This record gives sequence, structure tokens and C-alpha cells, in this order.
Amino acid sequence: MDRLKVNIGNLEFKNPVTTASGTFGYGTEYADFIDLNRLGGIFVKGTTLEPRQGNDYPRMTETPSGMLNSVGLQNKGVYYFAEHIYPTIKDYNTHIIVNVSGSTVEDYVKCTERLIDLDKVSAIELNISCPNIKEGGMAFGTSCVSAAQVTRAVRKVYPKTLIVKLSPNVTDITDIARAVEDEGADSVSLVNTFLGMAIDAETKRPKLSTVTGGLSGPCIKPIALRMVWQVYNTVKIPVIGMGGISNAADAIEFMLAGATAIQIGTYNFIDPAVSIKVIDGIVDYMDRHNIKLVSEIIGKLII
Repeated sequence: MDRLKVNIGNLEFKNPVTTASGTFGYGTEYADFIDLNRLGGIFVKGTTLEPRQGNDYPRMTETPSGMLNSVGLQNKGVYYFAEHIYPTIKDYNTHIIVNVSGSTVEDYVKCTERLIDLDKVSAIELNISCPNIKEGGMAFGTSCVSAAQVTRAVRKVYPKTLIVKLSPNVTDITDIARAVEDEGADSVSLVNTFLGMAIDAETKRPKLSTVTGGLSGPCIKPIALRMVWQVYNTVKIPVIGMGGISNAADAIEFMLAGATAIQIGTYNFIDPAVSIKVIDGIVDYMDRHNIKLVSEIIGKLII
């Protein structure tokens, strides 16, 4: 349906609805529930240079209107992905975007280089919320200098669409967005999870093995929406919005705030078909408001 098409960098998406990394596996896990070919894109789970076992259990827990996770980027590494997983997902008629993570700039670069020749990987999403082990564990995305550094290094080697996923755990997210835009990012996606924690009052212990974890779900939507609006009004590159989207109305709110496309995350665990319902809901909204092209919604917040 041409009226739903949007553009991120040089990529044309058939519609603005995509799935967030870490909440949708590699897509194949949801193939029994929905037609994956209807999605605008699939952001596959975080991929690192070397295999990672992830954090100890428990590493997920519910919270009011959301969830906390500290999975720790469990994956079998980029070489395993290229040889074993990529062949099983490359023929889906949608964009496959790989979320690239690392602990050093060199990790990001080497992981990215392995993905360049995979024709059906349309883009990468740099997860700069990872701890920079050379800088004492501070996340790349919490500093303009380190965010710019890793974006610059990856941009030098990666010729396709480069999306940078921003951390909300900063004083001013617009500064980070501007820094990665200046270093060649084609788009920014936001927001990643907020740092939070949960405690079991009976045992007097934290509910996560790592004590703190990433908070996601409907509870973060108002803050995510505000940050998307701020970044949209700061940078010239497209914004991909996420954070608590559970229905078409949520998705449209993000687009009115300036998002060209959206990612659905936590709600996939509640309703595996939510992304398809959101696509259909956007069409219904457009029909009710006599909107011909979905691009007419983007950034049209009336203030």
C-alpha cells in the first residue's frame, strides 16, 4: 500500500511499523502468529562480535505498566548470525536491520564489517547504550564524545543505512542526537530502556541478579514521546520512535511528535499480533481523517 510508505535514509519502508530489537528475536519466533512480510522492518536482537552468555537469572521482572530486563545481550555472535541465522530470515519481504553492540569501538567496527556483504541486511542499528569497558563502564551513549567516536568509526566502514539507537539515561538527549548526526548517522532511534530497579520486600533482595535493569513498556511512553519530539526539533535526519507503544493511537502520537517510523517492543510479549493491528489501525486513522499519505502525519503536532 503506497500511502503507508516512509523513507529512512536511502531505505524505503512499506509502512512505518517495525519491531524493536530484543523483543522480537529474529522474527522467525513470531512467524506462527503474524505475516512477517507485512511489517515495515524487523530490528533483530542485539548482535556482538563474540558470543555472549548474558547475565545470570533472574533477569526479567514485571513492574506496574512495564517490565525490567537485564538479559545482557545474550547471542551467539555475528559469525554465527551470518552463517546460521541470516539464511533463515533473508527471504522475508521486509527490511532486516541488525542491532550491533559492543564493549569497545573496535568491537563495533569488526561486527559491522561482517554484516556489510549480507545483501538482505538493509541497515544496522548501533546500540550505544552498551558499557564502554575502556572508559570504566560508562555507556557510549551517555557522552557526546564517545557517541560521536563510535558513530564516526562505524560510518567509515559501513556504506549502507546507519541508524543510531539513543539512550534516554542522559541529561539532554538532543546533544547526543546532534553529535551522531554530525558524524554521519542516517537516522536515530529512541528511546532505549530507562535504568530502573525492583525490590522484593519479603526477601529484602533485588528482583534482578544485576540489581538494576532496563525499564520498558507503557510506563515510559510519556517520557519517550517528549524525547522524540525534542530530537525531531533538533536534528534533520529521520527519527524512529519507540517506548511503550501498544496500539495504533500510541504509534500515531509518536509520528505526530516527529517520528518517521516506530518500533514496537514490550507489547509483543503481551500480544504477538500487535504490530499488524497497529498497521491496520493507522490505515483506519488515515481514512477517518481523510489523510492520503502517512507522511502527512509526521511532525504535525499542533501547538
